[in-house]
Amino acid sequence: MKVIYAGSFDPVTNGHLDIILRARNIFGEVVVAVLENKNKQAMFSIDERLDLLGEVLKDEENIEIDSFQGLLVDYAKSKKCRTIVRGIRSAQDYENEHILARANMYYKEGIETVFLLASNENLFVSSTLAKEVAQFNGDLSIFVPKLVGKAMIDKIKGGN
Repeated sequence: MKVIYAGSFDPVTNGHLDIILRARNIFGEVVVAVLENKNKQAMFSIDERLDLLGEVLKDEENIEIDSFQGLLVDYAKSKKCRTIVRGIRSAQDYENEHILARANMYYKEGIETVFLLASNENLFVSSTLAKEVAQFNGDLSIFVPKLVGKAMIDKIKGGN
């Protein structure tokens, strides 16, 4: 069964990778779908995010990396997929995700959402926090893979 795990992945974190790999182990195949949100200021371009995901997941099977614009339910339909996976770290995450899951369930043909709880070691991991730590040249190893941490530092130093 194929599922979609969508997000901005700006940058991809250890928490994202945990959800991707666990979802693949449960469902068999995961489409990692990077949202192109032109209204949001991103650290990395879509192409950079796709490249970083491709690099950190290069040795993994049954994981497709793609990008999309617009509604996730329309993207899911285009991929012939009826299930979305979302990671949950807290009750606040659940509250936010639950509303979207309900809307997706009743929109068009209906999309089911499966929630995976974050692993204990990733409960505090977020892209936002990783970016803040990077701004102060802190240790990124608990937030992102080494390759991604280097790309973040390079981006901050180079301003690209």
